[in-house]
Amino acid sequence: MSNADIRGRFIWHELVTTDPDAASDFYSKVVPWKTQDSGMPSYTLWMAGKTQVGGLTGLPEGAAADTPPHWIVYIATTDVDATVAEAERLGGKVIKGATDIPNMGRFAVLADPQGATFAVYTPPGPPPEGSTGPSGPGAFNWHELTTTDYAAALDFYVELFGWEKGPAHDMGAMGVYQLINQSGAQVGGIYNLSTPSTPPHWLSYVGVADCEKATAAAKAAGARILNGPMEVPGGSWITMMMDPQGGAFAVVEPPKAAAKKPAAKAKKPKTTKADTPAAAAPPPSAPASKAAKKPAGKAAAKKGKAPAKKAPAKKAVVKKAVKKAAKKVAKKAARKAAKKAVKKAAGKAVKKGPVTKRAAAKSTKAKRGKSAAKKK
Repeated sequence: MSNADIRGRFIWHELVTTDPDAASDFYSKVVPWKTQDSGMPSYTLWMAGKTQVGGLTGLPEGAAADTPPHWIVYIATTDVDATVAEAERLGGKVIKGATDIPNMGRFAVLADPQGATFAVYTPPGPPPEGSTGPSGPGAFNWHELTTTDYAAALDFYVELFGWEKGPAHDMGAMGVYQLINQSGAQVGGIYNLSTPSTPPHWLSYVGVADCEKATAAAKAAGARILNGPMEVPGGSWITMMMDPQGGAFAVVEPPKAAAKKPAAKAKKPKTTKADTPAAAAPPPSAPASKAAKKPAGKAAAKKGKAPAKKAPAKKAVVKKAVKKAAKKVAKKAARKAAKKAVKKAAGKAVKKGPVTKRAAAKSTKAKRGKSAAKKK
């Protein structure tokens, strides 16, 4: 893939935290990652097998005391400076101006008009393998933006990155889950926050082989579970959580055949007051998006079969069967009676009918004999 084709792709994910070493230990227990030295000071690479999927670093010196640990998404562009200027024109803000990374490309950190932070990046060459879409366990394969005005946010990103407006799913009291497409493929969703105290932000999903196991491992390692495990439309399973330092992320298990799904997962998951609209619309795997084991659905818009028709009551079935049998018996009896009546009628007709010539002759002879006897 050339740089001319990367515009608008989620190309990198970076965890900025207060304790990189502790974070490294935590994530290696939850998702299929290992760490690798990047060759740059204070920067570590997240590796899914031999594929680079993201980075890990500490909060920069001079960061505001109230800056929490967080994941930041990097969206590709062919010209960082031009994208920064366009973002400002559309109402965005510059958090960190365009900067070169020796031998690694150029980037900038921005905030959209509603306040969600993201970065734009132009790599020095083709993007790393596995960074342009879902590619199995360990890869980031879904992205959700929770904001204060999903329609305005969608317009901003469509203009800035050429994204396309996908299907919108009505989640009732939770509002609308708007899917976003990039080059025709569903890559994430946007929805409004339900708690004003939570600032707008991007949430990224990491693929795992088993959501339930990943959730249990995260909880045992000190994570705060926000929602899940839960199934979303399409059959994916998701869990949203915060790592021990406070970085929010989610895991998603791709759909499996219903017969292979452990019965335990049929239990209703525990939920919190945290914003969890992703539950209504999944990653498409399609996770939603997911379409939106998540989003969306991971409500999407959750994806419905018409209820099966109820089987008739047992009593009604028996009654119908008895009625049918009785009708059959009555019909058979009627045929038998009719046949017997016809036979009987035929017998009477034979007795009362005209006699044969032989019978007539015998009758005449008998009469003559009777007459002769009288004369004697």
